[in-house]
Amino acid sequence: MMRSGLFDARHMRTPATPLCVAVVLAILCAQALALLAMGHPLICECGYVALWHGAASGPQTSQHLTDWYSFTHVEHGLLFYALITLLLAGAPFRTVVLIAFGVEAVWELVENTPLIMDRYRQTALAAGYFGDSVVNSIGDTLSMALGLAIARIAPVRVSLVLVVAMECLLLFAIRDNLTLNIIQLIYPLEAINQWQAGG
Repeated sequence: MMRSGLFDARHMRTPATPLCVAVVLAILCAQALALLAMGHPLICECGYVALWHGAASGPQTSQHLTDWYSFTHVEHGLLFYALITLLLAGAPFRTVVLIAFGVEAVWELVENTPLIMDRYRQTALAAGYFGDSVVNSIGDTLSMALGLAIARIAPVRVSLVLVVAMECLLLFAIRDNLTLNIIQLIYPLEAINQWQAGG
């Protein structure tokens, strides 16, 4: 049987069900409401929403719909697809979608807690960081969905190339990427911090 990406052709024929769509919308609504309850602003306090914000740091970072870090969330989608289909071989795509949206939404809430925000602030690029706006957080989850969709239809090698390409793009554009983000969150290294500050 022909394979595309990390799933077989049977999964390509699995339609999105109304229930699946309803659950995804419920997850997004719950994510938004939880962030509002945590005290995060709906939109940027600058008073408008930009489709793209190009600064890697500053008061408007993580406040608009998309920014450089949206690429890391596309990577989330690509990696979630690989991991979920590996652990749940044969699962229909709608199951993969629901798990991925659930995991991403939980992470969006966790990373906007004081504990994680304080951890981010220890790095040079996140000085003054105070979390995501609701619009940005939803944009991050939708970016993950884009990665998930790409992983569904693309051969594995294309997904791998995309992850490497985005990591390299971010490294050269903003001196940060998903790999460095994880390292600095788990075990901050002063050498990385100094290099990022030099940008």
